[in-house]
Amino acid sequence: MKLTSPTDFEILEALADGNRNNAANLSYELDKNRSYINTRLPILADYGLVERVGPAPNSGLYEITDRGAAAAELREEYGERDFDEQIDDHLDGVVEA
Repeated sequence: MKLTSPTDFEILEALADGNRNNAANLSYELDKNRSYINTRLPILADYGLVERVGPAPNSGLYEITDRGAAAAELREEYGERDFDEQIDDHLDGVVEA
């Protein structure tokens, strides 16, 4: 998993409140280019960190997944070891000593 820091983490944190949002709103909230946010959201979805939700198939609404929430929580540890493994351990409740 290759995340673009800080933008990907900012997207995850913006969605961490549990509300659905689209690229236009996220770009405004984060003061980022809309087309760039539109590029990053499908990548984050491929990683399982966000998912595209209805009501219509092409509505462009996304919400954070449990995996995405864990990634946002572990932001400070990104790059220290395999981030996929860190997220899996976090979701499984494994604490590294």
